[in-house]
Amino acid sequence: MKGIEILEHNKKCWDDVAPEFYGKEALPEFGPYTVTEEEIRLFDSIENKRVLDIGCGSGHSLKYMADHQARELWGLDLSSAQIKTAQEVLQDTDARLFCAAMEDSIGLPNEYFDIIYSIYALGWTTDLAKTLSAIYSYLKEGGSFIFSWEHPFYTNLLAEDGIVKLQGSYQEEEVYSYSSFKGGNLPVYLYKRKLSTYINELVKAGFTIERLVEGETASKYHNQQEDFSKRHYSLYKARMVPTTFIIKARK
Repeated sequence: MKGIEILEHNKKCWDDVAPEFYGKEALPEFGPYTVTEEEIRLFDSIENKRVLDIGCGSGHSLKYMADHQARELWGLDLSSAQIKTAQEVLQDTDARLFCAAMEDSIGLPNEYFDIIYSIYALGWTTDLAKTLSAIYSYLKEGGSFIFSWEHPFYTNLLAEDGIVKLQGSYQEEEVYSYSSFKGGNLPVYLYKRKLSTYINELVKAGFTIERLVEGETASKYHNQQEDFSKRHYSLYKARMVPTTFIIKARK
């Protein structure tokens, strides 16, 4: 299946399940069960900065930026349903929102943004090299790019019969699909990539990597008990293997 076909399928799916993600995977959180921005302080000062959210979803991360006095709010998302929700969430701001794939050239200004970030969205790209090259071009010299995504090793874990075991090969990079995503009726497709692929493509795009976080569980979960669970995201598994990796890079 070609990239454009995957984008078309995924757009339909995201439009269908958008309500399930209202306010989910949004700052100050970086991902399921993992450390938060308050705990690891990855962002430079947000006040008076121009920010761009790649995969802005329901707009709650941009609202976080607005609450921290960002100067300009920009966001893009593949899903028109998500953009509509984000417009409602951000109605009291001057946010500029675009319904577009992160791979596409939509006329965003070059060397303009102080901060670009992507919370659990970058992994949806069908062309990582092209997307990172575009992000690099949007950033000012000295600007930062921060993103989080599911840890590739966590993707290979399966919980069943009371144990957590390895499913498939970490080494294989391929397109895989979910026949039902968040209870929706449409399939969704994702590219499986190794952690080294993300790191190497960042370097090829010109970025300098400043920090890699393989997140421990957030402090609010430290005293919480959870028994074995078959759920994909569970505190039980998150205490063994990080659900999420987070990278801060700079131009």
